[in-house]
Amino acid sequence: MDKKTKHTFDNYDYENSHNRITPNSPCPILYGIRGDNDKELIDASLLVKSEPIESWLIFETNQATDDHLQRKTNGNVNSYESVIIKGFIIKNPFTIEGGHVFFTIKNGKNKIDCAAYEPTKQFRNIIRMLKIGDEVEIYGGVRNKPVTVNIEKIKINNLKSIEEKIENPVCPKCGKHMKSIGKNQGFKCRICKTRNDRPKLIKKQRKIKPGLYEVPVCARRHLSKPIKRMN
Repeated sequence: MDKKTKHTFDNYDYENSHNRITPNSPCPILYGIRGDNDKELIDASLLVKSEPIESWLIFETNQATDDHLQRKTNGNVNSYESVIIKGFIIKNPFTIEGGHVFFTIKNGKNKIDCAAYEPTKQFRNIIRMLKIGDEVEIYGGVRNKPVTVNIEKIKINNLKSIEEKIENPVCPKCGKHMKSIGKNQGFKCRICKTRNDRPKLIKKQRKIKPGLYEVPVCARRHLSKPIKRMN
């Protein structure tokens, strides 16, 4: 059904083998299909094998619209709000017991913690690839204590260029590799004592690209707009 009805969404999470159209509770609702075309919703329901259906309805709702989100500055974020905020990462992502991943962003003088919790599954791998200096836009709900944004989506606007050392610098006089004097103290030629502050560096290839990333279907809140529905 999911593959045949292109205007439906959030039916099934293929990565986590999760059926999203059925409720978790033992209620009288058999299933619910979300979509952008009312005729296609009827066609989709005919493809689903289920218990006998007593009745059905089509609702027009604000599900999957991001209707809950407000654009905010970091210093104006309150507990229990759902927000969109921008900033630069000032603390690299780290994982705590339980598998939750945290990092900190700053915009001007204001900073706030952001989290990808364990239920977001493989989305946390995207978060772990972020680095200090990356510019991001965070979509999510704000928990109370400690004040933390629970990430629903993240837009990576810009990735900071990262360089890594490949070897010590070569002495321009002797042609030999210099020796490190000590951490952050530069390098010195053992023969002629010429100094150099920088090793040979290479630009490190990032494993992530700018763009919009979202939590998997199994972790999506009802109001969160999937990327499939965004321009």
